[in-house]
Amino acid sequence: MRKLWAFLKGLVLFIVVLSIALNVTGWSGKNSKESLDDYQTDRYASPYIYMVERVSGKAVYEKNANEKAYPASLTKMMTTIVALEHIENLSASAPVDTDTYQKMVAQNASMAGFYGREKVTYRDLLYGTILPSGGEASNSLAIHVAGSTKQFVQLMNEKAAELGMTRTHFMNPEGLDDPKQYTTASDMAKLLNYALDNQNFKAILTKGTFQTTSTAEHPQGIALKSTVLSSLTTEVQDGFKILGGKSGTTYDAGQCWATFGTAGNREYISIVMGAPLADISHPDHAQKKDTLELFADVSASE
Repeated sequence: MRKLWAFLKGLVLFIVVLSIALNVTGWSGKNSKESLDDYQTDRYASPYIYMVERVSGKAVYEKNANEKAYPASLTKMMTTIVALEHIENLSASAPVDTDTYQKMVAQNASMAGFYGREKVTYRDLLYGTILPSGGEASNSLAIHVAGSTKQFVQLMNEKAAELGMTRTHFMNPEGLDDPKQYTTASDMAKLLNYALDNQNFKAILTKGTFQTTSTAEHPQGIALKSTVLSSLTTEVQDGFKILGGKSGTTYDAGQCWATFGTAGNREYISIVMGAPLADISHPDHAQKKDTLELFADVSASE
């Protein structure tokens, strides 16, 4: 009897210890599901993602898509489409604004390579805004279109309201971080989807390189390169093709990409935002990896 009692006590103790161990290591039923969900959520480094099929408007993947985030230079998509809708002649002269040029240099913003007062065209500024993400280009567009960056930002916010971008607010045309400048992945998708219907915008976004006008400062022009497409030249795109995009990177915003591409016979927009950034001089391009995986998954399901 004593032996049986000792055996039962030992068995109970063993079950208690095993139960505690399983809960600690996450192997209970509840924790197993949580671990699986965490794995699925953490598959992508970007905390904010929205991917949508253009014709149907169906979201094929989303992650915190309606949470507010800094847009960084994804802002320049709005700058570009607003400017395009107010410019009558893309070949008209639009010199680089000196004051905003100096401010962009002082703030270490990304630049297209123009100089203050350089007599470029609207077309040069538009390509300079999207391809290399030039701060001097985007601000010069704002000055020429609206007279000041402040008045231009008002046009940006009016367009955002028109497009139903209810969780978006702009404070500048170039995308430098500001506590009052924010958006969401789903709002950026709305913007890009709308802008792609403008043929000039689509041509700019999907252009790999562009040679700017000859000027006194740059007799041969400037060879502009798409920050997105130039980084994809060695990447395998099996069953899909990324046709163009806009990048954005700051420490607060993280690494962001807004891209447009095809898989099968369908067009898709992918927005990834906030991929962690430890060193802006040596980024790990996690946003590119996320984008490629998103398109690969869509392609596999076609």
